[in-house]
Amino acid sequence: MFKGVLIDKDDSGYRATLQEIQDDQLPEGDVTVRVAYSTLNFKDGLAITGSSPVVRKFPMVPGIDLAGVVEASGHPDYKVGDPVLLNGWGVGEGHWGGLAQKARLNGDWLIPLPKAFTAAQAMAIGTAGYTAMLCIMALEHNGVTPEQGEVLVTGANGGVGSFAIALLSRLGYRVVASTGRTSEHDYLKQLGASEIIDRATLSEPGKPLAKERWVAVIDSVGSHTLANACASTKANGTVAACGLAQGMDFPASVAPFILRGVTLAGINSVTQPKAKRVAAWNRLARDLDFNLLPLISHEIGLSEAIEAAPRLLAGQLRGRVVVDVNR
Repeated sequence: MFKGVLIDKDDSGYRATLQEIQDDQLPEGDVTVRVAYSTLNFKDGLAITGSSPVVRKFPMVPGIDLAGVVEASGHPDYKVGDPVLLNGWGVGEGHWGGLAQKARLNGDWLIPLPKAFTAAQAMAIGTAGYTAMLCIMALEHNGVTPEQGEVLVTGANGGVGSFAIALLSRLGYRVVASTGRTSEHDYLKQLGASEIIDRATLSEPGKPLAKERWVAVIDSVGSHTLANACASTKANGTVAACGLAQGMDFPASVAPFILRGVTLAGINSVTQPKAKRVAAWNRLARDLDFNLLPLISHEIGLSEAIEAAPRLLAGQLRGRVVVDVNR
């Protein structure tokens, strides 16, 4: 038996509880992982609280990230004892995820844990840091360079925003961070933000085109914020969209795209091919200042995950929440 957070929905309602789970309850898969660390992401918060119908079948173990060691394998790429990590692939939504001491998975979803990281460090980065790197790779693919001007990062205090600022700054970009939390200005400056603006300047309905300001944007907010970010992007700039914290809607016009040649690059971190995942994690090993991880993340035990979920959704937790599933 092993411990895990289990979400269920029946006539008694929707609930998430910490339970002892039998090994034979694990779903199908060709690799069984002894999980060391997982994370608490925005999507996990939605799953645990039931605030949004992200869980597609019940019962479900949430946790879209995990890192651990292979305990059993029928997959040719992995053997017992191999350190591995996973991000996405619908884990924690349609397939049991990482907020448990064991996971049984499709081996094609895994990648080897890069030697540069411990399991705890990999989860401090997790889907948030991995997504931020995918955004940066998209900007680079479109020819964005530090010499061209400022990069806007929205949702700056969140996991994606925090890593985007840290990575962009280290790569030589001047970063403008958008946040609604004035108390976090020092934190954002420590990460490398050159300027901080109030998210209210972007979060209300705006004009189809605004004064050109930034050459690129990494947006994890969506809705009016994304529309206004696009409207203020310089000619031939790129906006990488990867989140929907404000909303899934996009109340914009085509003006930035056809009058200024702005590119809107959608970032899907869930089902990227293995080669791109490995490339992104290798870039993280090279370009991230590991000394910032304690600033960006903090650790909780598995027993604290359910209580932390609503606080995460309420924006009361900064950066990344790493979950030690063995305490």
